[in-house]
Amino acid sequence: MKNKKPWAPKQFGRPKMTLSESDSHLILEIYKEQNSGARRLEKIIEHKYGRHIPHNAIHRVLLENCLRNENNKKKKRRKPWIRYERKHSLTAVHLDWHTSRFNGKEVCVVLDDSSRFILSGGEFSAATAEASIDLMRKALEEFGEIRWIREVITDHGSQFFANKADKNGDSESAFSHSWRKTRLNISWPESSILRPMAKSKNGTILTRKAENYLMILTNF
Repeated sequence: MKNKKPWAPKQFGRPKMTLSESDSHLILEIYKEQNSGARRLEKIIEHKYGRHIPHNAIHRVLLENCLRNENNKKKKRRKPWIRYERKHSLTAVHLDWHTSRFNGKEVCVVLDDSSRFILSGGEFSAATAEASIDLMRKALEEFGEIRWIREVITDHGSQFFANKADKNGDSESAFSHSWRKTRLNISWPESSILRPMAKSKNGTILTRKAENYLMILTNF
């Protein structure tokens, strides 16, 4: 990136609340009177003084003043984290559309499930089925010599699924029709309508990975 400063990384998560000296002093005074935990102090301060201070912020003040100890048992993960991904690359890919926060254009990428590598991607003026098909074709042309893609995972967006059914109750989108015309044995599992993210992780990764990828291309 010549003569251009890199974008500052965005910090994820909710920003921490910074307390004033008066808030910290109030917390310590109430603690000396009540000798209670952070949740109890939160209710007392809100009821008595009409000021809402989150119990997490109160607990931080107590820790800084050595009035509470860290509980290592509460720091452990309560449920085991299972990474949902394929073992081999090009076994499955994800497609999803996203509106760019940089220029307002529609962004779509073909993301490999195993390696998180972007096989193809681009910016478009509108999110269409034709653009989705073109991106899949580019991915197949570029990486088809290594291995044919076996599975395509998407949400129920209008770019992938048909919104209307015929008189027999059947529906077929341009995206699904394009694969039926070919001899490629690519499966397309349907994700849940109520919980589309249960099958497609591309919606969360797209904001972090695909926009950084396109941002680097535009800065060269």
